[in-house]
Amino acid sequence: MIFWRVKPLNQILETAEKKSLKRQLGALQLTLLGIGAVIGTGIFVLTAEAGQKAGPGMMLAFVIAAIVCALAALAYAELAAMVPVSGSAYTYTYGVLGELIAWIVGWALGLEYGIGAAVVCVGWSGYMNGLLRANDIALPEFLRTGYFAGGGFDLLAFLIGLAVTVLLVIGTSKSARVNAVLVAVKIVALTVFIFLAIPAVKSSNFEPFLPGGWGNPLGGAGVLGAAASIFFAYVGFDAVSTAAEETKNPNRNIPIGLIGSLTVCTIFYLLVGYGAAGSVGAQPMLGANGLPLDPGTPAMAAACAGSEALVCSKEPLAHVMRLLGHNRIGDWIGIAAILALPSVILMMMFGQTRIFFTMSRDGLLPDALSKVHSRFHTPHVITILTGVVVSICAALFPVGKLADTSNSGTLLAFAMVSIGVLILRKQQPERARPFRTPFAWIVCPLAVAGCLLLFINLSMTAKIVFVTWAAIGLVLYSAYGYRRSQLANQNA
Repeated sequence: MIFWRVKPLNQILETAEKKSLKRQLGALQLTLLGIGAVIGTGIFVLTAEAGQKAGPGMMLAFVIAAIVCALAALAYAELAAMVPVSGSAYTYTYGVLGELIAWIVGWALGLEYGIGAAVVCVGWSGYMNGLLRANDIALPEFLRTGYFAGGGFDLLAFLIGLAVTVLLVIGTSKSARVNAVLVAVKIVALTVFIFLAIPAVKSSNFEPFLPGGWGNPLGGAGVLGAAASIFFAYVGFDAVSTAAEETKNPNRNIPIGLIGSLTVCTIFYLLVGYGAAGSVGAQPMLGANGLPLDPGTPAMAAACAGSEALVCSKEPLAHVMRLLGHNRIGDWIGIAAILALPSVILMMMFGQTRIFFTMSRDGLLPDALSKVHSRFHTPHVITILTGVVVSICAALFPVGKLADTSNSGTLLAFAMVSIGVLILRKQQPERARPFRTPFAWIVCPLAVAGCLLLFINLSMTAKIVFVTWAAIGLVLYSAYGYRRSQLANQNA
């Protein structure tokens, strides 16, 4: 049966050695890569959306999302240390649950990283266009907004996507060094925000604390709806495991990179959320039924017309600073976001290319996609292809509910990795585990349950897009990957 076409872990390691990438990343670089991927759109942009769905209760949403990620990170750390090759959840699933499930996971990760990168490109363009307008050098309206967002061609979103593509083609270590600088910029900006916002916190701003309740699975509102949305703010940590094949001493450094980056980011998120909600308030705009309006809808836009509410801002952290009277600092935080968001684009595209690189190496995608550049030692073909597609999508499409759609693929991958850990514990108990998930039979089931809970609370649009994308992937697999798979031909 296709479901049970499993690729032995030893064979996965042997395949990687035949067409391998250069190992050049250490624990610190991996941790910074993880922080660079995690801290970005979620905290700089989606804070307002989380407030609209959950009010001050968005802090609980950050905690819930962080807990689910932490549980999944422990599972990721065990498998990444055991199988230190490119491909992340796709590779792990291939070695445990079989080729069909691996294809579904790899295809879903393409949805996660590709849409995620395009979302951040559009977010970066919004910040940059705002800065240009403030200095009276704005681009024509036709070039500021994508076609499907009521404009023409988002030029800046397109250009930043291409710029990151060039950086990734040049080399991973160069990308990591640039990313380290951008991470420092983000950390400084968020630290300044925390020190200025927290002293201004007022207890009255936390009342009511849960204006949207815990959530409605059909509408994606409340605390759980917010957690499902801002889960996007954490997904970058799993991109660390996609760099396993390019990591020095992966058995030690991958777990450090995964858990270290997630811990640092969670602390910052909680402090920023507390400072934002407590200093200026994060009460949602309510509809006629007394419930929070859905972000991104005409009703929400009408309610926000002329409003200074935090939940209406497209640059929430800078907006908080201005409301507190720190106009110049607000401007600088906006500039920090402009500088920082490209690092998130970089890691989203990095993860996308490494997963499709590995799928190509396994024969599930055309072999040309796994070619490695002779000089830069990077998978340049798939990197260029991914960059072009991401850039074009960013130039044409609006952000909308794309973050939720990106999350749907991530949640599936996290659940499969957690299941894979338990299966391997039973099937191969003697295999060396440089890092063992503590209390695996408790942690992994909780990770699966958490992923399912958040998936249920995603918007209906995200669920529909996910199912459609999965169906397209199954058609492609049956038409190409099923017959061309190296594992299938080997066993023929």
